Amino acid sequence: MAVALAAGLGLGGWAGPAMADTAAPTASEAEIVVIARKREERLSDVPIAITAINTASLAKMGANDLSGVQGAVPNVNIVQGRGSSSSANFYIRGIGQPDALGTFDPAVGVYVDGVYLARIQGALLNLFDVERVEVLRGPQGTLYGKNTIGGAVNVVSRKPDLTRLKGEGALSYGDYNETTAKGYVSAPIVSDVMALSVAGIYDHRDGLVTDPRNGRLYNDRDNTSVRAILRIKPSDKLDIQISGDFTHQRTAPTLGYLTAPLLQTNFLGYVTTLAPADPYGPYSYRASSSLGADKGQRLNHWGLSGTINYELSPAVTLVSVTAWRKLRTDFYVDIDGTQYQVGDVFVGQRQRQFSQELQLKYNSAKLKGVFGLYYMNEQVDSHQEAYANDLFAFGTTPITFTRYIDDAQNTKSYAAFGQATYEFTPALSLTAGLRYTKEIKHYDRCTVTASNLGALNGIAYCFPQNLPAPYTGNDRASFDAWTPTVTLSYKPTGDTLLYASAARGFKSGGFNGRVNSNGDISVTRSGVTTIYPSFAPEKVWTYEAGAKGSFANNRVMLSGAVFYSDYRDFQARVGNGTNVGLGGSFPVLNAGKLRIWGIEFEAMVRPVQGLTLSASVGYLNAKYLQFDDPRRTAAGGGAAAFSCNPTGSAITCQPAFAPPLTLRLGADYRFAVGADTTLTLGGELRHVGKQWLSVDNRDGLKEPGYFLGNLYAQIDFDQRYYLRGAVKNVTNTLYRTDGQEFSSVGNIQTVYYGDPRTWTVTVGMKF
Repeated sequence: MAVALAAGLGLGGWAGPAMADTAAPTASEAEIVVIARKREERLSDVPIAITAINTASLAKMGANDLSGVQGAVPNVNIVQGRGSSSSANFYIRGIGQPDALGTFDPAVGVYVDGVYLARIQGALLNLFDVERVEVLRGPQGTLYGKNTIGGAVNVVSRKPDLTRLKGEGALSYGDYNETTAKGYVSAPIVSDVMALSVAGIYDHRDGLVTDPRNGRLYNDRDNTSVRAILRIKPSDKLDIQISGDFTHQRTAPTLGYLTAPLLQTNFLGYVTTLAPADPYGPYSYRASSSLGADKGQRLNHWGLSGTINYELSPAVTLVSVTAWRKLRTDFYVDIDGTQYQVGDVFVGQRQRQFSQELQLKYNSAKLKGVFGLYYMNEQVDSHQEAYANDLFAFGTTPITFTRYIDDAQNTKSYAAFGQATYEFTPALSLTAGLRYTKEIKHYDRCTVTASNLGALNGIAYCFPQNLPAPYTGNDRASFDAWTPTVTLSYKPTGDTLLYASAARGFKSGGFNGRVNSNGDISVTRSGVTTIYPSFAPEKVWTYEAGAKGSFANNRVMLSGAVFYSDYRDFQARVGNGTNVGLGGSFPVLNAGKLRIWGIEFEAMVRPVQGLTLSASVGYLNAKYLQFDDPRRTAAGGGAAAFSCNPTGSAITCQPAFAPPLTLRLGADYRFAVGADTTLTLGGELRHVGKQWLSVDNRDGLKEPGYFLGNLYAQIDFDQRYYLRGAVKNVTNTLYRTDGQEFSSVGNIQTVYYGDPRTWTVTVGMKF
């Protein structure tokens, strides 16, 4: 179903970008169905701020992965995570977690066919066989629960067709030798009973960043992904879906660009500048690395899941979702982005998870509900190496330094939940839900150093047993929370909706995965040092009111919402600390309170046949009410001069990844150019306002705001074949997407940039 993106990109899923199908809306297009509340509903009936984007619209946007919608959805930040070609940095309404270490949980949950992905590595999913992507804004603490304090991204795959053979394929070529091949086929094995679908993608692009010293290329793409789904429906009461997927990635490292002088500490008492800020001048996709040609990034990601829907009665359905996933990554990351070995690391991670969810769905004329149980067991083991042979010197003598780290974390998560909607009248309904979540975490870590300086060589530290210093911490921690939600909705007409809601979100606490000394887990206040072996959960209450409606036979669609969030105990990874250990210290603080409020509005208008105009705007006002940062008490200033603590001080501090304005304007026009042949011309303008790219608001780690323009043209033949040309970032705008702040290690402060202007040509067909 070629659902227009005009009916997908917006609060409530109404507004539409330029890449929408501009034909007059059909009845089926008006009936967009989502599963945001774990049951199928018309998008127009869901009292949630939700975006629904279908596969055809994603293709027209040129979105090979989830980062392709960056800037198109109000108050949503979805970009490639720092230093990795496959990690995802998700922020929704100013709430997120960019750190990729296995001990930090994401704040935006990513789900594939109802299965939660526990790590942000591999979460920047290739979008090659999806029916749609649903982006739910605001805490989804009842039905989704685990780590959805900011929102949820729900990826829905296409189900195999039980009755007919169908498929599609596309081949693209573009700038930087971009070569992408996609294919999908669905075939019935036993008509009306069993069907199988297989989809795959090969996605390659040469590196965007060149090292001027040797011509090596970085920031490339090289991914192959496949997914197979077997659907069995032996009767009208039973529907079984078994899915398997595999992703294989082999790329060069992803390099950022240095924005502050890179420093070397000399043990004779002075500091040497190794590299200046902007070492190659204004950024022009040039950067250097000390990593060898064989030091790239490797990812293998497997998944197997089974979903059973069994109708116990006309009103009651039992659903079981069982899943196993395995992730293996071997990433070399050059954090400083220079030829010096100051912030070079290897992270080898082995992650596996098992999850089981049971749902009981009830559906009657007046009452509809979902009740269930959830369990997940996740094991994350990692081996890390940090190379810093240029970080220290003793006079003119270089000091070698390598840190070796082995750690492991096990997480068990349990939940019971229920949510029900009661219709007082056909127009007025009340939804209430409650979830109880309990998580138990066990963490072990050991680290040892190797150096040609005896004083640095062999320093060992194990968590929870601190060697050689005394330590009284605990390697186990448990966290639990009740997360309720309540929504009152009113439909003045069948095509309009008003709603008001309150929801609580929760993100589990955990252990600092950078515990190299007591400075990473200790806080000193008024001369008293306290050890915190773990950090506490985050919590948020969000209050929202919204409206959505369609008019003039779906030719005008409007939506809007206002929201207010009380966000507490947010987990901030900051630099330095009160007791700076060897090679820097990285405490994690439950820093304080934020107040976040905003407005979202979207509109789509089809004034004449074939023409679609769309607009969306998001305003976000995020402010710290408290940032309890003990670094402000550090003697003699130093690190304190850069600390993020507006409480009782004149230091300016703003939440990261919270641009005050996101804006999008789009238009496209589709018209006939011959028998069974149409031409579509489209364009859009996106704006993302100023935002900080790290918790510590360093001047170099911010994006001052940018505009991006995208254009495309597509000609369709006989509704089966098409030829599309697209240009992204037509003005070749330089814009920053993420940042690395490890200022306590050689003053490392690097930023990552989005793609330059690129073009692609695609030929495709479907049957």
